[in-house]
Amino acid sequence: MDLYTEIFAVFSIIGTIAFAVSGAIVAMEEEYDILGVFVLGLVTAFGGGVIRNLLIGIPVPTLWTQGLLIKIALASMTIIFLLPVSWIQHWRKAEALFDAIGLSAFAIQGALYATEMKHPLSAVLVAATLTGIGGGIVRDLLAGRKPLVLRDEIYAVWAILGGAAIGLGLFQGTAMLLVLFVLIIVMRMLSVVFKWRLPRRSLRTAAADRREGGMF
Repeated sequence: MDLYTEIFAVFSIIGTIAFAVSGAIVAMEEEYDILGVFVLGLVTAFGGGVIRNLLIGIPVPTLWTQGLLIKIALASMTIIFLLPVSWIQHWRKAEALFDAIGLSAFAIQGALYATEMKHPLSAVLVAATLTGIGGGIVRDLLAGRKPLVLRDEIYAVWAILGGAAIGLGLFQGTAMLLVLFVLIIVMRMLSVVFKWRLPRRSLRTAAADRREGGMF
């Protein structure tokens, strides 16, 4: 097993656990039954990878070769489901952290996947972004929530920048990839704490002003 394969495997495991837990917690917040918990957790953990595979030419059935990761996801969700509610309430406060860990791990994993296949930088960016955010988008849609990536807070940007860093060869080797992993998590959490936002325009205010001014 070469170095990149080992790194890829580590980030796959980290991302799978983080996103499976994130999906399970969201399902319990929405009061889904145990089947809903498992479905939402699995979709969150593997949805991004499936979308990535479709776009960069990897057969979708490749998912079924990831038996170990599926078992890890199922074990993680089972543990979360069986934990005392008081513990889960504390973990809910760390939901953004789990999301950040999954985002970082899967963005790096997706970028490594694309670079190993000798894809151009544009494909590396797409692979990193969709692997990092795809599962979360599907999770939020199934839970009836506005997808986090479509809100105005900075989220997908960190996956894009992480993919760019790998695609440009700025972070190579185990130590540097671990630094990038931590850096993405830190930047994502800083954007949560300090409420960093991307520019946006709202039509609601303009519509309200027109109504108040008698304009239709």
